[in-house]
Amino acid sequence: MEEKLSLFLVFALFLSNPVFSVDEFIFNGFNDDASNNNNNNNLSLNGAAEIEHNGLLKLTNTTLRVLGHAFYPSPNKFKNSTTNKSLSFSTCFAFAIVPEYAELGGHGLAFTISATKELLGALPSQYLGLLNASDMGNFTNHIFAVEFDTVQDFEFGDINDNHVGININSLSSNKSAPAAYFLQNSTKAALNLKSGNVIQAWIDYDSTNNQLDVRLSPSSIKPRSPILSFVVDLSLVLEDSMYVGFSSSTGLLASSHYVMGWSFNMSGEAESLSLSSLPSLPGPKKNHTPLIVGVSVSSFVFMLLVAVSAFYFIRKIKNADVIEAWELDVGPHRFSYQELKKATRGFRDKELLGFGGFGKVYKGTLAGTNTRVAVKRISHESKQGLREFVSEIASIGRLRHRNLVQLLGWCRRRGDLLLVYDFMPYGSLDKYLFDEPKSILSWEERFRIIKGVASGLLYLHDEWEQTVVHRDIKAGNVLLDCEMNGRLGDFGLAKLHEHGTNPSTTRVVGTLGYLAPELTRTGKPTTSSDVFAFGALLLEVVCGRRPIEPKALPEEFILVDWVWDKWKVGAILDVIDPRLNGEFDEIDAVVVIKLGLMCSNNVPEERPTMRQVVRYLEGEVALPEVVTSPDAYDSKKGNTSGGGGGRGGLQFEDYVHSYPNSSYFEKVSNSSSAGDGDVDIEAGSTSPLSVSGSRGSNGR
Repeated sequence: MEEKLSLFLVFALFLSNPVFSVDEFIFNGFNDDASNNNNNNNLSLNGAAEIEHNGLLKLTNTTLRVLGHAFYPSPNKFKNSTTNKSLSFSTCFAFAIVPEYAELGGHGLAFTISATKELLGALPSQYLGLLNASDMGNFTNHIFAVEFDTVQDFEFGDINDNHVGININSLSSNKSAPAAYFLQNSTKAALNLKSGNVIQAWIDYDSTNNQLDVRLSPSSIKPRSPILSFVVDLSLVLEDSMYVGFSSSTGLLASSHYVMGWSFNMSGEAESLSLSSLPSLPGPKKNHTPLIVGVSVSSFVFMLLVAVSAFYFIRKIKNADVIEAWELDVGPHRFSYQELKKATRGFRDKELLGFGGFGKVYKGTLAGTNTRVAVKRISHESKQGLREFVSEIASIGRLRHRNLVQLLGWCRRRGDLLLVYDFMPYGSLDKYLFDEPKSILSWEERFRIIKGVASGLLYLHDEWEQTVVHRDIKAGNVLLDCEMNGRLGDFGLAKLHEHGTNPSTTRVVGTLGYLAPELTRTGKPTTSSDVFAFGALLLEVVCGRRPIEPKALPEEFILVDWVWDKWKVGAILDVIDPRLNGEFDEIDAVVVIKLGLMCSNNVPEERPTMRQVVRYLEGEVALPEVVTSPDAYDSKKGNTSGGGGGRGGLQFEDYVHSYPNSSYFEKVSNSSSAGDGDVDIEAGSTSPLSVSGSRGSNGR
């Protein structure tokens, strides 16, 4: 009775799907029989592995760093009980690797023979769900695998990211080959494992010859030639009872790994699969993703347009040139802010010529006319003060002289004032006098520049409809045009008043080192204080040195004192810039030096007027034979104690503290004026040290 029951059970199993015997089974898809109640009892699954409704075995999805295992539930006998030698086996399966992103999938799958179905401790990613870092190469693993690897792992010596490898107890392949197959005419063709197409693989082991062959093909026909062959005796690897199945994993790159069908045979060649009869790969997901994406993108674009439009209108309103009534009567030409922004390419740093306490200067080109200009951007805190400032700038804008930098126009945008000047291609005079100049000016060029500046200053003081006190004469504010003519610029501090009257301001501003001594006490700028600054300019042009040279010897510290000392001992030609190499007109040089000393007199009444200066320079009248010491008046009043170089104590302090310390000389910008310090001094300050202000005024 028991024998009949056993025969009946064997016959029933033989007729079921899958069909198998002790040594053979075939899966044309992995759907369960109705008798199994769809409980996936035909395979043992763990990890991410699952069987889809159409019978596809899906080892992994596109989740990162997961593994999936699928093993035949019963073990197979792999050794001859008599000889203990491993038996031959043959398997065939159809698989597909569908990467999440084209050509960016991972990590692959492996046909596996293992002592267990669970593979406890195995890791995903490069370990393909087979092993982990600690048991790599351990002969007690009893793991045999043929990997279909889509990621090149250098730690395992992978040959590329599209290969087949034979692995024994390790992920470092004993032998591997690029994925390919042989056509019927023995032509070798490449095969892309992660193409998303179905590929059939055959793995045959001949225990008699210890020969392992691996074949691939995108069709149902088994190629005659293997793509990979390896001579190996698996007797030491395989145990008597082993499980067969598949292992797969994902890492930072992910793919869906599918197996459509599988046949296995321990007693002969495994049956090839008919790919057309196997479950199909899922096509593009039939969902509402395009619609969702379309609606989302449309909504996003709409919201973006609304936001951009709002931003545009707000910015347009914000940046609009709001012209108040008082501005309509102001000249010269009023530029729009957008016009100047476009001319300076958005006030880019690359267009920056220089910067200082009163603003930044940008190079620009006016659209339409291609006129090169210099645009100075000044921030002004007080609206009332800005109105007064604009009115004065407007008046200065009517100045016309060949030795003045022409103010072409202006623009106001809220608290910012932008002044547009002629562009001076050679920059400021100081770049050619101090430190390491761009080039050495000849004496003829220096003398022409001096006379040009003197002529421009005479125009400001006497020849225009009002008296203009510049208040910031220095080498950095003398700009050189294309013919190397000197032009006086930077009228940002200038004050106007009617001829014969005195300016009302008592707030002293200017550049340290050029301020007349009386300014720190009276606070009233005059044409005479301009003459004092011009005297400093005369001496620095001739000597090639600043009014105060912090790195000089003590006796040469203050330029005018050093020049006066040389004048007294008859060695005046020693102060002339040695970089001229003696090539200068001695008569003209003495005239300029003598005039510089006269203009540098501490007493305003002792200084010549600019009209007299011009006549001296043009040779219309002769200079006085005797030159008074710049501090002679102070000496008569007994104020010489504690001075240096012959200058009076208080006046010495006034002069020294009207120039910045040596550390500032290293901060030279690329502007048309740099290296000087602008100061703002309250008249009546008890000490020159009460000076407060900002450094680095720039010429235009």
